[in-house]
Amino acid sequence: MGFNCGIVGLPNVGKSTLFNALTQTAAAQAANFPFCTIEPNIGKVAVPDARIDTIAKIANSQKVIPAQLEFVDIAGLVRGASKGEGLGNQFLANIRETHAIIHVLRCFEDGDITHVDGSVDPVRDADTIETELMLADLESLTKQVDNMSRKAKSGDKETVAQLDIMKRMVAALEEGKPARSVEISKEERPYTKTLQLLTGKPILYVCNVAEEDAATGNAHTQAVANMAADQGAEMIIISAAIESEIAQMESEEDKAEFLESLGLEEAGLNKIIRAGYKLLNLQTYFTAGPKETRAWTIRIGDKAPQAAGVIHTDFEKGFIRAETIAYPDYIEFNGETGAKDAGKMRAEGKEYVVKDGDVLHFRFNN
Repeated sequence: MGFNCGIVGLPNVGKSTLFNALTQTAAAQAANFPFCTIEPNIGKVAVPDARIDTIAKIANSQKVIPAQLEFVDIAGLVRGASKGEGLGNQFLANIRETHAIIHVLRCFEDGDITHVDGSVDPVRDADTIETELMLADLESLTKQVDNMSRKAKSGDKETVAQLDIMKRMVAALEEGKPARSVEISKEERPYTKTLQLLTGKPILYVCNVAEEDAATGNAHTQAVANMAADQGAEMIIISAAIESEIAQMESEEDKAEFLESLGLEEAGLNKIIRAGYKLLNLQTYFTAGPKETRAWTIRIGDKAPQAAGVIHTDFEKGFIRAETIAYPDYIEFNGETGAKDAGKMRAEGKEYVVKDGDVLHFRFNN
């Protein structure tokens, strides 16, 4: 199961610089002009998790395979994108394929780096992109409502329910509110996924600041924090310039020393990964043995068969039980044998809801 976050923003806000730093590649060309990223660049990053190394040491594993999160660097957007301006159509198509949006906002002043609107105002920039996404959603939904209205005349309950959701979404968009602001019940959630609405995706605002503001933020980041709070959204502060420098350092000691000198506890990557996991409602479970210790990504609330299916569909189809050890028990009793002897290994069935950090071994029929 792959999860990805689309990195979006106006031109020249630091998207590609951030992407390059996060993925430690130079795949995305960072340049001081709009549309330097023509095709979406895709990079996978390991999810930082100290637990996997601890488990691997106890299991004496030959290999350690961390969980991964995918980032997609998407071409810069301008006003009129919903009508095809700039690379609008391509931008909208690319973002539609992602699971969540990481919206990079420029929160630094630099006369050498052009801003498409001539001044730095992250709240205005956020509104520009959100407006374009809402206009695109409204156009898409209006067409779908017309089609669904004709089908709903048959009285089919499912169609009527879908139409009701669509109309609520349209009403919100016409009021200038994103689709994610509409309250959706658990039963209605499957319908919304098929709509593929841009403003229905969870969003994280990333404030890109100068090095000197990375630890404390500035007036621009405070404005974004207020906006995010009003929306019930998340925001974090990072410096793409700092992330670029960290990406080039080979020693973990050098990285830690560099961060400490700037008054920072951790790299921005860790913040974004955690925020991305939270956005997508994700968690991690582990499998461990002499060959490898591996982290697997699942959604919070997934049951044991679904978790097994992430490894292989046959595991889910033929699921019998999950031999389960909670992470604290695995550590306290020094691995599977110790946990089993202490009565801490449990046999869980199909209704077991997997917990973050569980160490699992699946039994299944071939």
